[in-house]
Formats: sequence, structure tokens, C-alpha cells
Amino acid sequence: MAAVTAPARTAAQHQSLLHFVGQASWSDEKVLAKVCESALPAMQRHGPIEAWIIDDTGFPKKGKHSVGVARQYCGQLGKQDNCQAAVSLSIANRDASLPVRYRLYLPQEWAADAARRRKAHVPEEIVFKTKPEIALDQLRWACEAGLPRGVVLLDAGYGNHTRLRTAISALELSYVAGILSNTSVLAPGAKLLAPKRWLGRGRPATRLRHGKHKPVCVKELAFSLPKRAWRTVGWREGASERLSSRFARVRVRAAHCRERHDEEWLLIEWPKARRSRQNIGSRRCRKISASNAWSTWPSCAGASSAIIRSSSRSSVSATSKVEAGEASTITPRCASPLMDS
Repeated sequence: MAAVTAPARTAAQHQSLLHFVGQASWSDEKVLAKVCESALPAMQRHGPIEAWIIDDTGFPKKGKHSVGVARQYCGQLGKQDNCQAAVSLSIANRDASLPVRYRLYLPQEWAADAARRRKAHVPEEIVFKTKPEIALDQLRWACEAGLPRGVVLLDAGYGNHTRLRTAISALELSYVAGILSNTSVLAPGAKLLAPKRWLGRGRPATRLRHGKHKPVCVKELAFSLPKRAWRTVGWREGASERLSSRFARVRVRAAHCRERHDEEWLLIEWPKARRSRQNIGSRRCRKISASNAWSTWPSCAGASSAIIRSSSRSSVSATSKVEAGEASTITPRCASPLMDS
């Protein structure tokens, strides 16, 4: 950008642009809205929006002064380390993806440290929220903004939160969410009973009863399925052969005893090459379609999303903006190749 706008003074222009990004007062929301307005029609010419993808990205750091930096899980490193983290929402079809929301995660130790906040110029309205809470805010915004709806995709870091899945259902969105193998569910046919009216010492009961049907972890449920429950499904051509695996699906309920949950599909994968079954997700949908299996790569903003075939250039982090807002500087770079093509 500096070379195009000021060829004779590229270095000075580059410094000016950095100052603009970090210090100037401009609206993230207006920039993102304009980019989405321009890029969305270009995306939809290649096909309808099929997915809303929630994910977080970690940026490794050495020091302790960057906004939100703390020892936490970093996806780039595959382990816990000193880093920043950001939660993002991308919309995608089979041809491209576009980040539409992006929020820096502010850990509890940062949110409660007034001196640290003041030094980093963190706005007062930015308070501590968990990553699932940030993700839910982004999904609510997308619904209110009227974005074309798609199936919400979440990895186990988000999908294992029962309340988040329940809130997504309340927004009338379907989802495919990874869950951990120790997640408890009620097997098909199991029913919850109303809680007893009173516990000991005059305390009212609040938890539902399982009766004779006890919760079971999804790993145990997978091992109990008969051989005929498994089907081989292929979903797309790979580099050398068609990608396929064995899957089983079961109708279950989340075993959260304080409230009743609707039945949903539990989708389990067990590749022939592996000796143990691997649970990959629960899905609140009317049907399961193998064509909705997605391969995910990091997009320009760091959100896991469908492959961006039109751009291979790397991008810089937008977390230097002290307001901890959305990645307004990154989103146009993701959108530009899409609109050019």
C-alpha cells in the first residue's frame, strides 16, 4: 500500500500507515460493513453461503506488554505458551471465506488490572468475556445484520459448551460442533424425570432426575454400537484419492441436569486404519449430509475457514490496534483477491 500510494517515499508512507492503524480514530464497524458489502456479492456469484465458522487464533509473543498477552493455548504452536488470542467469525461457501467479525480476547488477569488497562488504552466498555461468550455475541450480531445464514461450525473448544450450543439453537441456527470424547449424553430412549420437590433440610430441588437411564460418555456409546451402525462415506477428492471414512450417527440428548435439551444427532468417526473410534461432533439438524464435511485452513485473519484459492500471501496481525477491536486492517486483504477474481 505504501509503495502504491507514495512510490518516492515508501518508507515514510509505511510509517504513516502504521501510525494510522494504531492511533487514528476510525470505526471498525464501518470498515467491516463496507468490505462485507463489496465482497459478499462476489462470494455469492460462486455459490450461496453455506457456513458460519467460529474459531480463535493465537499470536505467539515474547513480552508481557501487548494487549491481552498471557500464557494460554496457542494454535500456531499447538501448546500453551505466551501469546495473544482472538475470536473470529467467518462466512464461507465452497469457493472462498470472509472474516466478518474479530475480537481480541482479554484474559481475566488483564480485565481486572486497572493500571495495565490504562497503560494499554483498553476502553472501559471492554470487560472480561469468555471465548464462547464472545463467539455468541458475534453470532447474534450476524443474525441482526441479516447476513445469509449457514450452518455454524465450531471445534471442540467451543462445541463442548452445552449452553453455547443451546443459545445457537435459540437463534434458529443449525450447527456442527466438535465435542470431547468424555462428554456425557443420554442415549436414545432415555427420559429425564421432574426433580423431587424437596431435598433435605427444606431445600428445593433444581436438578432433573435421570431415572433408570444414566448418562453415558460418547466414547462408551460409540463402543456399544453394532457393526451395522457404521457406514463408509466419501466427501471430496483429495490430493491422491477420494477422502472417505466410516461414520455412525445416533440421536442423543445432552445430559445437563438443570434443563431439558432437545434430541440432536451425534456423529462419530471411526477410520478403518484406527483401532479406536473418534467422536467428531454433535449436530442439531434434520438430517446428516456427507457433502457438508469441510476441510479447514487458516484464512487471512486467522480464522479456520474454507480454502481461499485466490490468495497465498501471508498477512500481519491486527492485534496492534489498542482498542482490541475487529481486524479491519486484515479483512480487506482477504476480500480484495476474491473481488479481483
